Amino acid sequence: MAKLQQQPNYRFAAITRNSVLHFLLLFLSYSSILHRASAFPLSTESRWIVDDSTGRRMKLACVNLASHLEPMVAEGLNRLPINEIAQKITSMGFNCVRFTWPLYLVTNATLGSTTVRESFRRLQLDDPIAGMETHNPSIIDLSLLQAFKEVVGRLGENNVMVVLDNHVTKPGWCCRDYDGNGFFGDEFFTPDLWVDGLTRMAAMFRGYTNVVAMSLRNELRGPKQNSNDWYRYMTRGAEAVHAANPDILVILSGLNYDGDLSFLNNQPVNLTFSKKLVFEVHWYGFTDGDGWADGNTNQVCGIVINHLKRSATFLLDQQYPLFVSEFGIDQTGTNLNDERFINCFLGYAAELDVDWAIWTIVGSYYLGEGVVGMSEPYGLLNWDWVEIRNTWFLEKLSALQRPFQGPGLAEAEIHKLIFHPSTGLCVLRGLTPLDPLKLGACWKSDPWSYTGQTLSLQGTTTPSCLRADQLWRPVQLLNGDCSTWEMITDSQMHLSTKLKDGTSGCLDVDSDNNVVANPCKCVRVEERCDPGSQWFKLVDSTRKPNDRGVPSGSRQQRSRRRGFSSGRSLLWEFLGLALA
Repeated sequence: MAKLQQQPNYRFAAITRNSVLHFLLLFLSYSSILHRASAFPLSTESRWIVDDSTGRRMKLACVNLASHLEPMVAEGLNRLPINEIAQKITSMGFNCVRFTWPLYLVTNATLGSTTVRESFRRLQLDDPIAGMETHNPSIIDLSLLQAFKEVVGRLGENNVMVVLDNHVTKPGWCCRDYDGNGFFGDEFFTPDLWVDGLTRMAAMFRGYTNVVAMSLRNELRGPKQNSNDWYRYMTRGAEAVHAANPDILVILSGLNYDGDLSFLNNQPVNLTFSKKLVFEVHWYGFTDGDGWADGNTNQVCGIVINHLKRSATFLLDQQYPLFVSEFGIDQTGTNLNDERFINCFLGYAAELDVDWAIWTIVGSYYLGEGVVGMSEPYGLLNWDWVEIRNTWFLEKLSALQRPFQGPGLAEAEIHKLIFHPSTGLCVLRGLTPLDPLKLGACWKSDPWSYTGQTLSLQGTTTPSCLRADQLWRPVQLLNGDCSTWEMITDSQMHLSTKLKDGTSGCLDVDSDNNVVANPCKCVRVEERCDPGSQWFKLVDSTRKPNDRGVPSGSRQQRSRRRGFSSGRSLLWEFLGLALA
């Protein structure tokens, strides 16, 4: 994808229609290589990932797309054309894909040169062959390595950045302690072969401007793991990748299924290069067993966040970017553990404003754990890849797809947004002082301040603060006479105040999205309930509210900010001027 920020020259308005047609043919003939036309590197600035060309923050809001299983083919190509998959990704507000691959794809010449068709036949997968002949006929007879490159290129043509993730060595399901893929020295994890594979992959995509990062290895694990070997080999792998492709970010995972980076507190990573290092962490509800469903959710959230601070998020304070490269929930809506976990996750992720990649876009696999056409309940798309499995979840996630702060985003003084993780919305004031406060899109939110006691609007001619007088009634925005609001639970998301009659009330939301004061729930340790409606996270932001109807972090504006747009969009811009 080329940098295409330059404004069209209006002399094209005088071009004849024949010239336009000639231009069209030339443009189409070169459109397939636009993603390599110029470099678009990302770098790091303290704890942020930034666009080199502008110095502006680039928040990675990614989906995972698997290509590491036995067929070694990007999932879903039997369901939809790759361009449609890419367009679904961007239409859902994501700007990148974490694209998984097995080491053997580039280190085993026999496997890498096998065609997609032959790979499916070897596994007796006849239905995917028929599906790919329908939806991706230009890919099915490519070699597995060529098909992988083609998918990366097509993603680039559709404005999708790619993080290449070495998921396993031997293609197959991931992950178990004793699967031979877990740590250096395991049966399928030879350090020399691994470094060779990373080098080959990094060099292969040098010049692909949408390939912005490489994750060196997914979920290190098993009985052999230790921090000494981690430093020894991860440093070696990072140096090899940077030498082969100095434009891309280098992402390092931790121990214990990418849940533990705590050893970095004692010893940093020493590399010969700078401004390219990112760390990654994974966080799922099942990581904590059944505690979300069986325990007090406020308490569990507090315990888990404190653990994450010790194991991973301390790196943000040390000025390193942290990429939550896997998280997700069962999209069927039947998993209570996940339903309670995700509100805690979203609140903490919003507070930290981290980069992330959700598991997964995949609705079903060609072959998963021996099951042909296995459904993926964590998939954003349904089994046939046509419909979104859970639109409610995407709505919750949407606020986190845009950055709240970072380099180049100092549009306003730092202030608070009152974020409601259960809906993905923020507290907005009404059009008049008499209108109740409601939940709405966070990009419309006015700036708030919190003193530790009072919640007030910033930037108003007359100070206005939040007040609650009665239970079951909307809270009010008044001049003076403020209520005192305190965080009362371990989750640090329960805002409680004393009412006129001496009882306590907590911020809550009614069925009309009005912000109200209700009796505080799930505050006693022995309570097993869901406090989600009463969770509000105070999030730092330096973004101005945008009242023009388009969020400033929208996909269209993000594309322009990144300095590239689709070939189709650019083409019609030129043609519109030429034919005017």
